[in-house]
Amino acid sequence: MISQEARRDWFEQLLQQGTTAAAEIDEQAWLSRRRSQARAELGQLPLPTRKSENWRYTLLDGLLGQTFQPSNEAFQALLPEDIDDWLLEDTHAYRIVFANGRFVPGLKSFAELPEGVTIASLQQVLRQQPEMLSIWFGQTANHSQDVFTALNSALMNDGLFVHLARDTILDRPLEVLHLNLSVEQTALIQPCNLLVLEQGARAEIIERYTSTGDSVYFHNGVSEILLEEDASLTHLRVQEESPQSYHLHRSFVSQAAGSHYHSTSVALGAKWARQELQVRFQAENAECQTRGLYLVGKDQFSEQHLDVQHNTPANSSQHLYKGILYGACRAVFDGRILVGQAAQKSEAHLNNHNLLLSREADVVTKPQLEIYADDVQCSHGTTVGQLETEQLYYLRSRGIKLIEAMKMLCSGFAAEIFADMKNEVLRERVQNRLDTILVRALDETSGEKHV
Repeated sequence: MISQEARRDWFEQLLQQGTTAAAEIDEQAWLSRRRSQARAELGQLPLPTRKSENWRYTLLDGLLGQTFQPSNEAFQALLPEDIDDWLLEDTHAYRIVFANGRFVPGLKSFAELPEGVTIASLQQVLRQQPEMLSIWFGQTANHSQDVFTALNSALMNDGLFVHLARDTILDRPLEVLHLNLSVEQTALIQPCNLLVLEQGARAEIIERYTSTGDSVYFHNGVSEILLEEDASLTHLRVQEESPQSYHLHRSFVSQAAGSHYHSTSVALGAKWARQELQVRFQAENAECQTRGLYLVGKDQFSEQHLDVQHNTPANSSQHLYKGILYGACRAVFDGRILVGQAAQKSEAHLNNHNLLLSREADVVTKPQLEIYADDVQCSHGTTVGQLETEQLYYLRSRGIKLIEAMKMLCSGFAAEIFADMKNEVLRERVQNRLDTILVRALDETSGEKHV
């Protein structure tokens, strides 16, 4: 067990080392104030421990036992052919690439954008239109919420900025590729993303997090998403990273009246991963739908946190998360929906289902509903189980080998998460990756090789 003093020293060391990289951003008065506040609060905020409710089931010693170096060099030498293996082919998407959290100008796929659309890096906007950031930055995220968010704010270096003006429609998906290329050192990578869709704007964004080999690094990211009245965002997020990496990302979503947020998140990699999503309804008739799949294998830890607050009337939220666990591993699902007293005629549904493929797998599932209104439709549920013996017997009786039968059942279990993923190229890529991992995992757990 790492002592409190050692934990505090860990954050202080990262703060000191990251000062040079953070200083590269052109300082604005408002940004300087935010950074100074984050630095001051970083030493005062409570440290995450197993006694904290939000961190009760989180395994932190592995992360805090590592020494990370804040990433402060841009990858200017990367060429398009260097990233071919990671690209989504035939999507006709706009593309922007970040390497170790830094924008790579030579790898973006667009020269012009539709009128009213801005897609850029945080550093670009701070240099050219800093007033745009000052309007929206910090509206959804409390950058002094905890030590990890404060660390991101204090050392903010770069990230994604997307802005769609009123009634603007992004005519093609935006593919955001986050490459982690830590080889010689264990890097601290801290993107800070801001997505703003003004009234009536519509977009689809595909975020992908990937890495080379067995890189060891810590991704500590923050995303703010602001959806104004009647805006609509489809947000697809796929995380398939090094089996030695650590991944923490917080997303804060603010929804105005009549807005729509549809999110599908797939977590396929990392040694230690924790994803948090906070949704706040600011006015009536907004709708939020999230789906998530996490695949957790030997020596891995994966955690999903969901916090949705209905504080205004007639909003709808539906949330479905599924986990497949194999080998000696652990997963945590912690979901909470709060329906406030003023949120009459709200609808909220939360479900979490888990499939355990080995006896060593461990899952903690905690879906929660807090309801203070009386005219609502709400439900929540959770299941933890294994593959059905009868279903396996049925498939094997028709000549299907054990591994193939097990894979078919696992794929069927996960299929509901992909059902609304309209991007066929991404859906096929994720399904193929899932099948590959499942075959390898089932080979190890069943004792019978796939042929």
